[in-house]
Amino acid sequence: MFNESPLIFYLLLLGVVLAIYLFRRHRASQKASATYAAAAEAGLIEPPSLHPLIDPVECLGCGTCASACPEGNVISIIRGKAVLIEPTHCIGHGACAQACPTGAISLVFGTEQRGIDIPFVGEDFQTNVPGLYIAGELGGMGLIRNAIEQGRQAMEAIRAALVNEQSNYHDTFIIGAGPAGFAATLAAKQFGLDSVTVEQEALGGTVAHYPRGKLVMTAPVDLPIIGKVKIKDPSKERLLEFWDSVEKKSGVSICYDERVTDIKSIQGGFEVHTTKNIYNTKTVLLAIGRRGTPRKLEVPGEDLGKVVYRMIDPEQYAGRNVLIVGGGDSALEAAAEIGEQPGSKVILSYRNASFSRARQRNREKIEKFSADGTVEVIMESSVREIAPDHIVIEQKGEIHKAANDDVIICAGGILPTMFLKSIGIEVDTKFGTA
Repeated sequence: MFNESPLIFYLLLLGVVLAIYLFRRHRASQKASATYAAAAEAGLIEPPSLHPLIDPVECLGCGTCASACPEGNVISIIRGKAVLIEPTHCIGHGACAQACPTGAISLVFGTEQRGIDIPFVGEDFQTNVPGLYIAGELGGMGLIRNAIEQGRQAMEAIRAALVNEQSNYHDTFIIGAGPAGFAATLAAKQFGLDSVTVEQEALGGTVAHYPRGKLVMTAPVDLPIIGKVKIKDPSKERLLEFWDSVEKKSGVSICYDERVTDIKSIQGGFEVHTTKNIYNTKTVLLAIGRRGTPRKLEVPGEDLGKVVYRMIDPEQYAGRNVLIVGGGDSALEAAAEIGEQPGSKVILSYRNASFSRARQRNREKIEKFSADGTVEVIMESSVREIAPDHIVIEQKGEIHKAANDDVIICAGGILPTMFLKSIGIEVDTKFGTA
């Protein structure tokens, strides 16, 4: 006679395992829903750049995309479908799209509500202007590892397109020494090209202005001349230290504190105007960031030397009176980090009634610091004057005057769209399209 006891046991065991799985899946779905609701309430549902668009019809809800995301809690499963629950944390790795077994994820720029200006860039990184190329963040690729790869590939395309003709022009002119520009500079030297690289600030470009200690590159990358690189401590400081050593070791030359003001098409190439010189070149590679020119307050005293538009090192503000203007993550992070410095006195001024553009953890930290007096928060306010030893702030018709040593304006930047159009590059506004 057939013994049913083992079968019943295994069925019961399977039922218990299934029940535990469904319970955990339901709990994870509830947690993901709460995270998305918090992001929506804070107005943080617009991805900054390249991001996944998930087709719910094709999505199996398997969670492979969530597991593949290197940023962690960005994609999750809600009611059996993948959802971008922390849109502002997404920086366009694309690992989710590669991992999806059904092809339910495509990578797009912008959303139906907010368009993103993206210059036309072909598969060879060339724009609609022959000889003018774009790589890295400006083209929508903000991830450091991918930007480095784009810089290398763009220089390979430039080398292949160069015509061997006698000319006193440079082979290529690289604008920007961030991840893409630095990689392109190394590749140009590796290929034996006559190149010039200019950077309006310092090596690293936008990376140099990330918050102290920020993790920036967790995966290995192939760097021209150097080869495969894996940094054990992937912080901003360690990466910049490594790049500085590579710059010295490779012997590349970068012209710092030099900003491009105009690019003109001429016979045989381009005439590039900078704040220091005029260069003739056969090709140009734009490897600049999307931030563009810092947005200014346009108030008296903004031209004083104590006014800056990014915080580099919070320790330099110890024992000083600091005004921070803005309501985004950069402003709140700066206020929190400087507020922790001994003897500092921080005022955070923001024009709106809430920090709707900042991440929840930053808002919570500022709320705590405001409550214990570490940071004085003045909402619905605007700066009226910046003087050598004080600042004047208006809040709902009332004037506040406070002692001041330093001002940090974190009001975002003006995208270089007009500059791109002025040199003939086509710019398309993407509303959730590739």
